[in-house]
Amino acid sequence: MPTFDLIILGAGPAGSAAAVTARQAGLSVAVIDKAVFPRAKLCGGFFTGRAEGYYRDIFQRPLDPQMFQPREKIVFYLDGTPLGDASDTLPMYLTMRWDMDAHLFDLAVQAGAADFSGHRVAALDLAARSVVLDGGTTLWYQSLIGADGVQSMVARALFGQSFDKTKIGFALEVEAPPQAENAVVRIDFDAASWGYGWQFPKRASTTIGIGGLQSQNSDIQARLATYRTRLGDDSPARVKGHFLPFGNYRRVPGRGAVLLAGDAAGFVDPITGEGIAYALQSGHMAAIAAANAIRTGQPDSAMRHYARLVRPIQRSLRLACFLRPLIFASRLRPFFRRAFANSTRVKHAYLSMLSGKVEYPQLMRLTARRLPGALWRSLRRP
Repeated sequence: MPTFDLIILGAGPAGSAAAVTARQAGLSVAVIDKAVFPRAKLCGGFFTGRAEGYYRDIFQRPLDPQMFQPREKIVFYLDGTPLGDASDTLPMYLTMRWDMDAHLFDLAVQAGAADFSGHRVAALDLAARSVVLDGGTTLWYQSLIGADGVQSMVARALFGQSFDKTKIGFALEVEAPPQAENAVVRIDFDAASWGYGWQFPKRASTTIGIGGLQSQNSDIQARLATYRTRLGDDSPARVKGHFLPFGNYRRVPGRGAVLLAGDAAGFVDPITGEGIAYALQSGHMAAIAAANAIRTGQPDSAMRHYARLVRPIQRSLRLACFLRPLIFASRLRPFFRRAFANSTRVKHAYLSMLSGKVEYPQLMRLTARRLPGALWRSLRRP
């Protein structure tokens, strides 16, 4: 039966980054995905400067401007009121996920990964280190990376469930008609409870969506309809929905020779909802950990290597979860409105965090300096 050093379930950004990294390390790699690429994927397609940095490092090439459309300005709203805009502060791009994911997977195959796209996994045996495909083919591995999304089969095999239902997020999205060429990126912090709405104008369409904690948005269909009305969109676009691991990250993203990366590990920013950068980064790290473990003849030590590598990701997510109430809690909304609308420095720090120039520990220090007095005044108001 075919035996590989590394099998990767899921050919999205995390899986493709892992495949390319593993091939660069000399591992034999198989990538399995139930879809045939290109395939539809719910995602706003906001590609940050942070994601660009990981893309350049992992795939060793610049962005294709036809696939990654640069944007220079982003505007923010709360309760329909402008909170100001920002421009020329960071590199940011918009992309279509079916194009981007197909491109990344093609790079993985070009790097030498065996292509098992279009195959569902019929059985996963972690003890035997085997994967049985829907046609009956059995593949064997030394190490396995689950990059198979928020409803990860690998996470279920490891932990009994792929995510915590009490903490999961949910998003709805439509592809509306394209807008004028000078249309800007828009974020509405109030479009969903403990979440936000987005309008991302692209060449062929305008991606409009909302996302937030599922437990706080039982009326999310109505919220999306309200948001689309606010934006003037009455197109017959089909509504798509998907779970979002909105800060519900795993403290231990794997076990032994089996690792979780990207959405499967819950590596999604709980404030911005951005997951592409963390997917690229964690996929890359998972492959490095697997390669180090296999190289020493101890594939079961992969999780020990991986735990060390992902600590900065987990630290950032932990701090983001701490900061999230300052943005989304209704009681603190007046404080957030004033701080964000009146401070160019706060907006710049927020965007610099998206760009990768500033990490959450630095953003936390800025917040701590501004928080005590402003928060106290906010809480004293009736």
